[in-house]
Amino acid sequence: MTSAVPGRWLPWLLTGLAIAAQIAWPLTAGSGRTATTQAVVVLFAGASISHAWVHRGGSWCARYTGITLVFGFGVEVLGVSTGLPFSGYSYGPALTPQLLGVPMVVPLAWAMMAYPAMLVGRALAATKPGQVAIGAFALSTWDLFLDPQMVGESYWTWHSPTPALPGVPGIPIANYLGWLVAAAVLMTLLSWLPELVADDRVPAVLYGWTWLGGVVANAVFLGRPAVALWGGLAMGVVAVPYLRTVLAASRSSPARRAPSATAATAAATDGDEL
Repeated sequence: MTSAVPGRWLPWLLTGLAIAAQIAWPLTAGSGRTATTQAVVVLFAGASISHAWVHRGGSWCARYTGITLVFGFGVEVLGVSTGLPFSGYSYGPALTPQLLGVPMVVPLAWAMMAYPAMLVGRALAATKPGQVAIGAFALSTWDLFLDPQMVGESYWTWHSPTPALPGVPGIPIANYLGWLVAAAVLMTLLSWLPELVADDRVPAVLYGWTWLGGVVANAVFLGRPAVALWGGLAMGVVAVPYLRTVLAASRSSPARRAPSATAATAAATDGDEL
């Protein structure tokens, strides 16, 4: 006899709030838009981290959060200081507070998206190298949506923004290659966290919404059809099979829909044994 994991409603609540904030984003302007941007990151990160906590255990979640926050901050400090691996860029004053030239909300953005991207890799590949490769692709293709939107708000600026993708000025192609390299390093670090069976509908919704929402927002509201095309095609390569996999799992296995509290406790124990 099993019981549902306590608090399993929290990731769903935060996911709904994050999506609502993203829907509201095009309707805001100025300082209100900046505040909404930061709210989206905090809520999305809260959804990812709380899902990890509820469904994979406290130890697993603490390790995941520590790795992604430290890596995210470190790679951004390296980026603004040396231009590696993304090419030269700098942050504007809008996103605060900042430390060493990096807004503190930015590492949270790494943490918010690395979680569903990692699970994309784990769902679609059976080996660690395959999981790292697919997870890195899943994370780096998100930047095809992210960078044009944030550069458009002057949250950061590229020092040498050419050559760029057709229809996407202001961002060098080298940035996307740098994202792929950085994402591969991060996914390699995360690959040592134990694989645990869980109800992964929340991260699937987060990843699927980021993909579809990015297409609609850029094609309809932001007037960036090229961004919608590039991001929609690239991210869709992994989003479509991932969403199908999670949907099939949720239909076929009641255990995945309602994991037991014992399973969550075991997840924490497994993490401690690493």
